This record gives sequence, structure tokens and C-alpha cells, in this order.
Amino acid sequence: MLYSMPRLTDEDHRVLEQIRDMRKNLRDVVQQAPAKWTADLRRFLTASAIAASNTIEGFRVDARDVADLMDGERDSVAASEEDKAETLAYQQMMTYIQSLYDVDDFTYSKGLLNALHWMLQGHRHSPRRPAGQWRRKPIYITAAGDPHATEYEGPHEDQVPALMTELVDWLNHGDQDSDALVRAAMAHLNLVKIHPWVDGNGRMSRSLQTLVIARQQILAPEFSSIEEWLGMPGHTWDYYRVLRDVGGPVYSPRRDTAAWITFNLRAYHEQAQRVQHRVRRSNDCWLLLEDHAARLGVSERQITALHEVAITGRLRRSRYEKAEALNTQQATRDIQALTKAQLLTPVGQTKGRHYVPGPKFPADVLAAADQRHTIRDPYA
Repeated sequence: MLYSMPRLTDEDHRVLEQIRDMRKNLRDVVQQAPAKWTADLRRFLTASAIAASNTIEGFRVDARDVADLMDGERDSVAASEEDKAETLAYQQMMTYIQSLYDVDDFTYSKGLLNALHWMLQGHRHSPRRPAGQWRRKPIYITAAGDPHATEYEGPHEDQVPALMTELVDWLNHGDQDSDALVRAAMAHLNLVKIHPWVDGNGRMSRSLQTLVIARQQILAPEFSSIEEWLGMPGHTWDYYRVLRDVGGPVYSPRRDTAAWITFNLRAYHEQAQRVQHRVRRSNDCWLLLEDHAARLGVSERQITALHEVAITGRLRRSRYEKAEALNTQQATRDIQALTKAQLLTPVGQTKGRHYVPGPKFPADVLAAADQRHTIRDPYA
């Protein structure tokens, strides 16, 4: 038996309708935007989701460093080898999830979920921590700060295969009349409460939620995830609390799940606000840079480098080279020209070198990138 879909309140329906409107508006803006800055934004949103979800599990790599790792800059990132390995594994899994966004004959299966788990945890595979296989022992979640206190006990290991069969059947056929955002939240809750693997259950559950939303095909997966929102310190504690309150101390699928849905609708709404603001900033910066291009003497492709610096605060040559499909000589020449024009300033040496805004970087572009906004709680 799985945790069941609750009856939504009038407030839930009102918030859900607002989320739908924001997502549709965001889709229209993204479809009309320049492809280059859209690609940059998708990359940064993916990096932010990976960084945040890993942070929840104690692996700390800054979102900009995650983006560098995604570009193959392993040696220049100042993080532990363990954190780098976890980041790259998660990125591999997320890349595959993103590729499933519009597959015509897609179907959920136990094999798919175990394959995703192998991508995430295969580098840690051992007899004691098997990857891509259901656990064969009890699972306990310990309370924060007290390793001897059990906060949650998962279902018996003998129940896991049957529960996962039930979950996969539900993913393919269950509650099809419900909104995909609500179904995605319930997929997350059920997977994390079954806790079918020895390790990686939290990230797998959050990734499954992203996949279920993405399969709705309103927005690409990069714009659909709430993992970044969940990884914010205050939100992470709320996340743990609502999972504990709704799920119970042991697997209890008859418990009321309404609070979990309300929590997720708030997360969807607030993250949509954040993404809308990012899109606005990114678009404004790109348009301003296009206006400045002739005066600054920069090419269309060099705008990509300046846009990256404005939005993320720094640029690596390898990133620019990859974004514009250049060879190393071309990329180096372009960046040297931007540096000579004092639009960029180099920081660091050799492999660790990156570039930040120079003294002649257009001030209005930096001001657009630094726009502030206020996040509102849709239930307040």
C-alpha cells in the first residue's frame, strides 16, 4: 500500500492555478528568447539544482563550481574528491533524466529506477552498499544531532520489491486525472518513504519528482525542478519536518498527506518566482549587451562571454570555448581581446584562472544582473 493523494483545499487549487499560469508564461518567454542565453540559463539552473540537492546530503560544491565540473574543469575546482565525484555522478543522472523529457514511448519501470540509482551511486558500489539494487536489510533515518535516535524506520526489506512494483504501476497509470505537480510530489513522498536503496534515496526521490513534472512537457526539466529551493537552509529544515510529520516514525501509508502537498505547492510557486526573475535578469542583460556591442567593438559570440560574466560573476575559457564551439586558440584570442579592452579582468593562474567584470564592463548590464526581487509565500 502507498501513501494516497489527499483532497486539495480551495487554497491549494488557487495556488496551483497561479503556478500553472507562471509556468505557461515562462514557457512562452523562453521559447521567444535568444537560444544562446537560454542554454546558459538551463546550464546554470541544472548546476544550482545539483548543488542544492547534494548540499542536503552534506556534499558541498558551489553552483558555479558544479557548472565548471559539468564542463570538465575537475582540476580547477576547489572541492574534495568525494564531493566532486558525487557532483559528477548526480550530473550524469540528471542529464539522462533531462533527455527523457520528450521521449515518445517512455514508461516507468523498476529497471529504469535502478539504472538511475546506479548512475548516482555506482561509484560507491560495494557488497555493503550495492548500487542499482533494492536493499536487503533494515533502513533507519537517525535524528539530527543524535546518531542513536531513530526518526524514521522504513518498511521491511522483504516488502520493498512489492512496494516498488506498486509505485511503478502507479507512476504509469495511477491518479492520471490529478495535476502532474501533485502527482510528482506524491511520487517523491512514496519513494523516499519506501527507501528502497541503502543510500541515495533522498536525491533519487527529488530527481523522480523532477522527471514526473518534466514529462508534462510544459517546461524543460531544468525549469521544473524544486531541488534548488529545497536546498536552501531554512527550507531544508522545513522539508525534513514535513516528511517526518506526514510520513510518521514508521512506514504508515494511511496517514494524511495534505501537509506534504501544501508544502510542495509553496515550493513550486516560490521557485517559479525565482526562475521568472532569473529569466528576466538574463534577458535584460543580453539585450543591453547587444545594444552595447557596436560601441564596445565585440562580436556576437563574445556577447556570450560577457553575458556569462554578468549573470554568474565569472567565466572560464573552457566554458566559453564549449559554449561557442570554438577551438582553444579562437577562444583564447577572443578573451584576450576582451581583457585588453578592460571588459574582463583575469583572476588566478593556469588551470585555476577565470575572468570577472573589468573596469570598463557596462555598468547598466551589471545593474540589470543585480536586480533584486521579493519572494512571496502564496499561502500567506
